[in-house]
Amino acid sequence: MTPFKLTEELVTKIEQLIESQGDAALNSLLEDVHYADIAEIINELDEDEATYLIKLLESDKTSDVLTELDEDVREAILGNLSSKEIAEELEELDTDDAADIIGELPQEIVQQVISEIEDREHAKDIVDLLRYDENSAGGLMAKELVKVLDSWNVLACVKEMRIQAENVTRVHSIYVVNEDDMLMGRLSLKDLLTAKNTAQIKDVFIPKVDYVNVNEKPEEVAKIMSKYDLEAIPVIDEIGRLVGRITIDDIVDVIREEAEKDYQMAAGISKDVEADDSIWELTRARLPWLILGLFGGAGAAVIMGGFEEMFKQYTILFLFTPLIAAMAGNVGVQSSAIIVQGLANDDIKGSIGSRLIKEMLLALLNGVILAALLLLFTWVWKGDFLTALAISLSLIAVIVVAGFIGTFTPLFLHKRGIDPAIATGPFITTSNDIFGILIYFMIAKTVLGI
Repeated sequence: MTPFKLTEELVTKIEQLIESQGDAALNSLLEDVHYADIAEIINELDEDEATYLIKLLESDKTSDVLTELDEDVREAILGNLSSKEIAEELEELDTDDAADIIGELPQEIVQQVISEIEDREHAKDIVDLLRYDENSAGGLMAKELVKVLDSWNVLACVKEMRIQAENVTRVHSIYVVNEDDMLMGRLSLKDLLTAKNTAQIKDVFIPKVDYVNVNEKPEEVAKIMSKYDLEAIPVIDEIGRLVGRITIDDIVDVIREEAEKDYQMAAGISKDVEADDSIWELTRARLPWLILGLFGGAGAAVIMGGFEEMFKQYTILFLFTPLIAAMAGNVGVQSSAIIVQGLANDDIKGSIGSRLIKEMLLALLNGVILAALLLLFTWVWKGDFLTALAISLSLIAVIVVAGFIGTFTPLFLHKRGIDPAIATGPFITTSNDIFGILIYFMIAKTVLGI
């Protein structure tokens, strides 16, 4: 299969066909195009063109397209559809995707849309999902799954599975429950196929099964599914009843969104924004950390002002100030990035103290190597060994302190329940700049006897 590539020529052609109402040509052009690629095309169209194309497509494809659209594009399109038209699209979707879309609708039309869904069982499942916090396993799960009773025999089980599978897009697992819907285990397809028709499911199923509670955080669900290489995981309620399942496609979305959020936080962007957002929204997201950086720079300037007399006697110290500040920021960001990544992957073991000692020893080793190179360079360049020694010793101290700050800060934030990704950006860089410059001049002043 040739990878789809969106081009300006293709978008222009589609716009021309929409303008001329060439419906047959449009359907022919998009007939074999994947719904995710159609969504990519629609994201490039204006609101009227996008709505026209959505209404033109077959409903089973349209529903999948809606799930792939950018949120603002989907919101605009749904605003141009009637409650009945929206309901028709939702009937084609799995309950988790349908609930996500309904959750984006204005409250005043949610009830209208739900009342228009003809499949009342489907509507009931969607309403049930809407009561869960979107930032929980319950908010991620779908109600569609295949479950069998432990009291059935194999023949009855197979017959019931055929009926249930009609409403499930992909059958990843077969779950076993009792009469009260309590999750008992899972059923291996191989064991089911090789067992006698009269065999009881309670004698065939596997009691060990990984599961999550409805209130579990999506990030924790992602860790479990990643650790055990699961394509789907069952979800139970507070008393152990099977209420849904989470599939790998939903977890991939969680991982991507979490990575995007952490990347933005590390870059000093405090809100979830996209490149196409308004200038005001982008400014609000970036400005807080820029203000922090401004105050940090002002603080560094005040510190440097306190050593003004030393500058007059040793101008060379001023020349190395940017280097010291840059090394402090770089080491701090490196240390914090490793810790944040370890926390995200649940790889950080042991006490904070042991982790700090390890990172400081690492910083000390790096500092000694870098300081030796800087000592040699400065001594050859300026011919003043004592000044070169002062700068080099300062560099070692600055790197060790930066390593400490970069390690301690995310660990501390994590212990306090605060996202440690905030520690990898301007916060670390700014704090290390200030401490680095202060340490630099204090050590230089002591070594040079000023």
